[in-house]
Amino acid sequence: MYHVPVLLNETIEALAIRPDGCYLDGTLGGGGHSAAILERLGPDGRLYGVDQDADARAEATTRIGKDTRFEAIAGNFADVLERWAPATLDGILLDIGVSSHQLDSAERGFSFQQDGPLDMRMNASEGASAADLVASMGEEELAHLFWTFGEERRSRAIARAIVAERVRNPILRTRQLAELVGRHVKGRPGHHPATRTFQALRIAVNNELKVLERGIRGAIQALRPGGRLAIITFHSLEDRIVKHAFRAESASCLCPPRIPVCICQVTPRLALVSRQGEVATEEEARLNPRARSARLRTASRLVS
Repeated sequence: MYHVPVLLNETIEALAIRPDGCYLDGTLGGGGHSAAILERLGPDGRLYGVDQDADARAEATTRIGKDTRFEAIAGNFADVLERWAPATLDGILLDIGVSSHQLDSAERGFSFQQDGPLDMRMNASEGASAADLVASMGEEELAHLFWTFGEERRSRAIARAIVAERVRNPILRTRQLAELVGRHVKGRPGHHPATRTFQALRIAVNNELKVLERGIRGAIQALRPGGRLAIITFHSLEDRIVKHAFRAESASCLCPPRIPVCICQVTPRLALVSRQGEVATEEEARLNPRARSARLRTASRLVS
């Protein structure tokens, strides 16, 4: 089973769904958000669900059934949005990150909680795996990766240990890497010592932050005036990208403070719907631990 969709009610309200509108769920997952969007659409509405994970598309299609208003698209949401016809969507949802299904599938290699191949690819048929990165990157590269994408303070010690270990034994399994990291990192209360290392590798393997930046740019182009872009993030690196992009795209002036008169002639393309973003209620966080770190930010497309 896929995860229970987080901030479901807040997301559906944020999208301000029109019954005859055209929408895109760029991170389809198990189809929870998509099923809720379809409930708000009328017979003339349309929903596209995008996911590069074949398992996710299969699960969502089974959940939604033969609904002629829905179409599942294979691909990365940034690639799809960059190709989308401009100003044709009334709403876009991006639920960033890894799903509980992916974490729970040992063979996908996302989790340190169970043993499996050190893979972490969201599209299991393309690109280098986490094991490939661990085997090929130099010590400085690995340390930079763990610090930049995992904000891991012990990044250098972990990188040094990996390079020493792989001379003796190839690092090919999730539990093998988790135990190695655990010997050099003291985990925070309630957090496994390898949490930040695994996060960093997953982000690097899937190029997640660059994909998010491209996806936001593509989404803005694809939205009609008045259309909504809703993005759910789960850690500070993602949220920072969304916050800064929304702030820049909603600003009427980007001149440095020292310039007394605006000379940039910027035309804002977005209006913020929620300035601080929305977080899960205490009840939702209690029932669904995945929701504890979730934040929803929403913006509306302005007339160019």
